[in-house]
Amino acid sequence: MAGCSTLPFGRSSNEGKLKPFLGDPSIEIQQIFKNQRFPNVVVAMDGTLVATWGSDGVVARRSEDGGKSWGPEITIAKPGFQGGGVTVDENSAEIIAFIEEGHPPAPLNFYRSKDSGKSWQEEKAVIHPDSKGRMPSMHMNDHGITLRHGKYAGRLVRPSRHYAGGNRREEWPNHFTNAVYSDDGGKTWHTSEPFPENGTGEATVAELSDGTIYYNSRIHWDKRPNNTRRRGAYSTDGGQSWDGWHIIEALPDGHQHRSYGCMGGLTRLAVKGRDILIFSNLDTPNARREKITVWASFDAGKTWPVKRQVFNGPSGYSSMTSGRPSTDTEGWIYLHFEGGPKGGSTMAKFNLAWVLEGTPTGDGSVPKL
Repeated sequence: MAGCSTLPFGRSSNEGKLKPFLGDPSIEIQQIFKNQRFPNVVVAMDGTLVATWGSDGVVARRSEDGGKSWGPEITIAKPGFQGGGVTVDENSAEIIAFIEEGHPPAPLNFYRSKDSGKSWQEEKAVIHPDSKGRMPSMHMNDHGITLRHGKYAGRLVRPSRHYAGGNRREEWPNHFTNAVYSDDGGKTWHTSEPFPENGTGEATVAELSDGTIYYNSRIHWDKRPNNTRRRGAYSTDGGQSWDGWHIIEALPDGHQHRSYGCMGGLTRLAVKGRDILIFSNLDTPNARREKITVWASFDAGKTWPVKRQVFNGPSGYSSMTSGRPSTDTEGWIYLHFEGGPKGGSTMAKFNLAWVLEGTPTGDGSVPKL
């Protein structure tokens, strides 16, 4: 399938310089939502920060000043169950959200915002199965992306998964992560081929500077080798298939005493010509979900040489995005996670300079920036 045309907003408006992410180390933390579960966060084309949340009705909050202050809760769907993977269409500046009617497998509804998250309208969308007729589920993944580089520039890609016969333990060996992609602004979606390892579920994606898509997945089956580490792969065909499957030894997948991992966040900094990735997950050997931490890679996910803890207490699922050039979000990294000092959900706002003051992991080295 042919890719889309060059983005009308221009690549220069989506990727800028590294300098704004450096400067004096800084972090700010504040509670965003109370109760419930399941975070996502994106930055709209005008720089509005949009955080979504919900396992009993899905709601959003918006920040128009880079995350300093937040507006009231906006209902996207009630009842509803956050499907994750909220996606900014950089072709149209619209935002797309999938909402499930309950814990999946469950009926799926499609919502679109044309005003940077102020209002949401339910629409119909067509989702095609993969080459073997298997339908995707949207629960529960990090945000989607618009491809900016190469043959498939303009395509929407968001991580998804396949539940096989359900979420029963005996079905876990048949689960796998995948992705869905759209070349018509989200009206029609196609399902990718499976991630190259069964027993996976809940994933993240980031486009690299050459148009390759980097895929990072949770494990969902304790019988797989080294099941407490994250999984990685790459796509060079716009998210239609995945190659180069590997275990990411440097990245833990949630706490290390459970038969499945924890949803993590991933973002590539909006820096032209650089492949700096930031990943979030829990960093604890204990049998509790706690110690939300971020890791940085400077070579497109090959090594992760530095990490820094964001919060030492109870934490869980997380979603991450980074700021857009020429907006109030420029130079910032945003981490929306379950838990935090006041519970509910917490937004952490920090820069790369803050991450760089973290702990060396021994997995590669930090380049001279």
